[in-house]
Amino acid sequence: MPYLEQKLQPKLSQRLIITPQLQQAIRLLQLNKLDLQQEISQELVENPALEEAATRLDETASEPDAAPAEREVTAGADADRSDDDFDYASFFRDLEDSYQPTRGMREQRGTDELPSLEQIVSTGQRLADHLLWQLEMTIPGGKPRRIGEAIIGTLDERGYLEATDSELAGMAPEGETWTPGEITRVREQIRRFDPVGVASRDVSECLLAQLEVAGLSESKAAEAIRDHLDLLEGQRDEELQEALGVDEAELAGILDVIRHLDPRPGEKYNSQETTYITPDVHVVKDGDDYRIVLNEDGLPRLRVSPSYVRMLERAARGEESDHSAREFARDKVRSAMRLIRSLEERQRTIYKVAQSIVKFQRDFLDRGIEAIRPLVLRDVAEDIGMHESTVSRVVNSKYMHTPRGLFEMRFFFHSGLSAAGGESISSLTVKEKIKRLVAEEPAQKPLSDQAIANVLKKEGLRIARRTVAKYREELRIPPSTERRRRAARGRQ
Repeated sequence: MPYLEQKLQPKLSQRLIITPQLQQAIRLLQLNKLDLQQEISQELVENPALEEAATRLDETASEPDAAPAEREVTAGADADRSDDDFDYASFFRDLEDSYQPTRGMREQRGTDELPSLEQIVSTGQRLADHLLWQLEMTIPGGKPRRIGEAIIGTLDERGYLEATDSELAGMAPEGETWTPGEITRVREQIRRFDPVGVASRDVSECLLAQLEVAGLSESKAAEAIRDHLDLLEGQRDEELQEALGVDEAELAGILDVIRHLDPRPGEKYNSQETTYITPDVHVVKDGDDYRIVLNEDGLPRLRVSPSYVRMLERAARGEESDHSAREFARDKVRSAMRLIRSLEERQRTIYKVAQSIVKFQRDFLDRGIEAIRPLVLRDVAEDIGMHESTVSRVVNSKYMHTPRGLFEMRFFFHSGLSAAGGESISSLTVKEKIKRLVAEEPAQKPLSDQAIANVLKKEGLRIARRTVAKYREELRIPPSTERRRRAARGRQ
């Protein structure tokens, strides 16, 4: 009768294991320069075995007035000196006695203390805070106040209310019911807050609220927004003039009133902070060639703390008896060395990718956008002998400063179209050609998408009409009918 039994059987197999060092290298590789600086600063705080290498003072010794370089103590009796041997009390007492206020300084006492940084640094007021303040001044409390807080809390960045009455009613606290009539009354009050038109559900409602506050709720402008918004959006002035029953001069006055309205009243309180771009790579013109320079400004030079190295050396000689201290020092030194190696590998990889991009896009650097060539991640990956995913992480959120300007590294990667001679032409080059053709077209007879495709075919570029339409929309160029209509209004 067969029976089950436990056995030990050796087995040889290959598996792909992502080691901690590889995980860290992958994570650092996809960080941009600013994020990398924050990552390094955090590691310097958390890992006592990692420290920033001191600046070499002996580099200035050749200057005639340079002071003698101070010696960095790394070994010997001073290195083994205990911190307890230092007289801290005497040091701080001497420091206090020797302090003399410099000219222009005055001692602050009591209530004369300067305000804190948090008190003097101003921050922009958010839309919700601005509306809640007005809500407190208008509705002291109770159920209407809670409804108003719920409405303000669901506004988007434009100031529009996207939540339905049933969704708002579901936000009522337990034991309380919000009816659609109550929600509507509170919303109508908020729509008249500053900025006027917030808490509206669409553009028409927002603009009508602004006209109502201005006393123009029964004007032709309100009628145009309420009944003929499609004609306004399509800029079909002739049809709008006929629908409103006004002449050309009156229509011009109506449109002028509407232009002064704000369809996105909440955006002024939700301004985006300025984002500063720091290039990760500089491409410098050096004679007839281009040189790659990695931007390492702000990145500290890291090293393993000498005191931890000496601790491990003593442990290796059997002089360190504390097992937990040995393990702690070993783990921290290993983590520090792993970070330093990952940073070095990151810089080498970025350099290789940038060098390959410059090699493929040499014509763009020499002649401009007309000469940029199609390029995909696989081309660079095969050129430097790495995987496409690695190249993708390198070019993600990183910027390259070239003689042609500052570009995101992903800018150099895009598809191409076939030309008559068999070569490929970049889609950016095609877009530039479309932009040039539209800029040079007669204002009275703008080129249609098919006409642009025919012109490009004569230049040896195989392109379909729908591709022209796609590129035109990406360039935010209106269709030929809209361009003709705008040209006609300009002549008037």
